[in-house]
Amino acid sequence: MAARILFLPHGGGPMPLLHDPEHTALTEFLETVPDRLGTPEAILVISAHWEMPVPHVTAGAAPELIYDYGGFPPEAYEIRYPAPGNPGLARELAAALEQAGVPCVLDEGRGYDHGMFVPLKLMYPEASVPVIQLSLLASLDAAQHIALGQLLAPLRERNILVVGSGMSFHNLRAFFVPGLVSDEDNVAFESWLQDTCSSEMEEGERMRRLANWHQAPSALKCHPRPEHLLPLHVCYGMARTKAEVVFDGAVMGKHVTGLLWE
Repeated sequence: MAARILFLPHGGGPMPLLHDPEHTALTEFLETVPDRLGTPEAILVISAHWEMPVPHVTAGAAPELIYDYGGFPPEAYEIRYPAPGNPGLARELAAALEQAGVPCVLDEGRGYDHGMFVPLKLMYPEASVPVIQLSLLASLDAAQHIALGQLLAPLRERNILVVGSGMSFHNLRAFFVPGLVSDEDNVAFESWLQDTCSSEMEEGERMRRLANWHQAPSALKCHPRPEHLLPLHVCYGMARTKAEVVFDGAVMGKHVTGLLWE
């Protein structure tokens, strides 16, 4: 089975796991989308919550969870998701990058952040599928993340689920300050993103549009900092084809998008 690639919104901190009503649509999506994905032999997560100067990949056999959020009730810090690591796959990924001239660090001590365990606990609650996490690049350069994905494209020949875990809208202040980003601005960017990723067009044009995402309508209002969008760029770099829009709904009052490449 060829790898499937999924860019998903992971919501606000642990809130999808805390039965927050503003995450109901997202929670239902995450619980049901495995019907489309099957059971992979391993999962590669590219999370918005890990940035390093060069690619880093988790290489421990049993990574701990990193509760990289604050201000939530005690149960948010008692979440467990004991998915095993996959040191062998981590070494394969690092070797592929090194062979292409891209240094990659095997990090045996780094745990899983909430961009991994929040969605996967809903998707694969039994925690039996091995997982590795790949960092973003601290440059936050879109073209570099597309190129990183291209180097990982051979993984598509395996039954490995690739998850880009971020948010297609991520202006943190706007979630708490009404009117800071208007519904019109939010929808303008989401419409551009869905059209760019799912419409028929030459791949060179799609790549150009994604590399220059900041020129899209209301882009910098929706993403003052692009780390939650860039997992999508890695996903696209691996797929190099159009995606299907599989989530088109509201999270915390903002319109967000999920994409699947099969």
